[in-house]
Amino acid sequence: MPSMSDTGSEAAAGVGRLSALLLLLLTLLCGPVSANFREREKQIIDEIIGPANYDKRIRPAGANDTGPAVVHINIMIRNVQTISDVKMEYSIQITFREQWKDQRLTFDNMQGRIQYLTLTETEMVWMPDLFFKNEKEGHFHNIILPNLYIRIYPDGGVLYSIRISLTLSCPMNLKLFPLDRQQCQLLMASYGWTTEDLVFLWKDVEPVQVTKNLHLPRFTLEKFITDYCNSKTNTGEYSCLRVDLVFKREFSYYLIQYYIPCCMLVIVSWVSFWLDQNAVPARVSLGVTTLLTMSTQTSSINNTLPPVSYTKAIDVWTGVCLTFVFGALLEFALVNYASRSDKHREKLKEKLKEQKKQWEMEHAAALEAALQEAGEDGHTFGMKPLVSRHNGGMGGDKSRPCEIHLAAPRQNCCRTWLSKFPTRSKRIDVISRITFPIVFAFFNMAYWSTYLFTEEEEDGPK
Repeated sequence: MPSMSDTGSEAAAGVGRLSALLLLLLTLLCGPVSANFREREKQIIDEIIGPANYDKRIRPAGANDTGPAVVHINIMIRNVQTISDVKMEYSIQITFREQWKDQRLTFDNMQGRIQYLTLTETEMVWMPDLFFKNEKEGHFHNIILPNLYIRIYPDGGVLYSIRISLTLSCPMNLKLFPLDRQQCQLLMASYGWTTEDLVFLWKDVEPVQVTKNLHLPRFTLEKFITDYCNSKTNTGEYSCLRVDLVFKREFSYYLIQYYIPCCMLVIVSWVSFWLDQNAVPARVSLGVTTLLTMSTQTSSINNTLPPVSYTKAIDVWTGVCLTFVFGALLEFALVNYASRSDKHREKLKEKLKEQKKQWEMEHAAALEAALQEAGEDGHTFGMKPLVSRHNGGMGGDKSRPCEIHLAAPRQNCCRTWLSKFPTRSKRIDVISRITFPIVFAFFNMAYWSTYLFTEEEEDGPK
């Protein structure tokens, strides 16, 4: 009779044989099938794009084997590196995709087991001759391997995807700078095939995609607009696609870097109005320093912008601020001239007073001498009153006192207030303390209302 240990060992051996049988069965069922799929894919590629069956120099036929080949385009904006105002260009990184049908590339998908074939070489199939019309520079990405692929679907559909970095021209209108919006274009067109042979169309769903959390240092991508831009030349009409990227400039940077410093310089130049008119070195140093600083600020702003033939919004601001600073310096020149004129006038008044006093003294001495001479000759002169005051006046009648009522002259408040300051130089300083800030405040109201309203008008039709 077998022991318990022998029974356990036989059971274990049976389980092991069963496991090995199942593993062998799975290997026979799955391994060869997977290998057959890979081998079948290789055979399909050799069959559909072999030199005997496929010529990549011939474009695919259109719908119903007639008409032009139709290529659907869509792009994904991965990043916008820079937008240069000086060079009027922008750098962008995109994933570019093209889709078209080529009936020569149809194959059997083995009852849905092969969804598509993937190629990594563009030289193996026909490719549309698309180029970027406003490209300045561009390059593909080859790290670690070339960032592209081609997918061939069983029905002959072809998907081509590649990652590209481009530097594109972007003509800008800087009249409202830095309160402006710029519209940069991405133009794609066929180089050699006319619309009779090749037509580009935007993909129906999401023709342009933008990556999430797209961050630009000084701009915001507000929106994009897709459109067509077919061009006619002497050699025919060529299909063209266009993307308009609308960038809004971030104003906070320019407010901190340009507007606030200029405003502070203008206010600092007004400090000279409170300095004593005799403090010539202090007032001259303050005026010249603020003027040179304002000129340097204006130059630094212009260095970041291209030389254009029209006036920009920032030019109006810096020009008016420079005018206010220069006006403060001129005001001191006027005060200095008025001060010297006041001193000269005071000297003339003192001289005239001395001359008058001397003349009066000489005249009094001469009159006294004449009276003394008359007294010595014995002639006396008496003065009698012309009107007799006996009995209350003339004719004995009491006359009523004559009363004359004159209207008090109207006093001008400004003149009364300015009369507190005896010299003209002081009056000029006091008037400047009020006039300069008021005029600058009115300028700010006109400036911001004008350009902000213009910005809204320009943004309306888009």
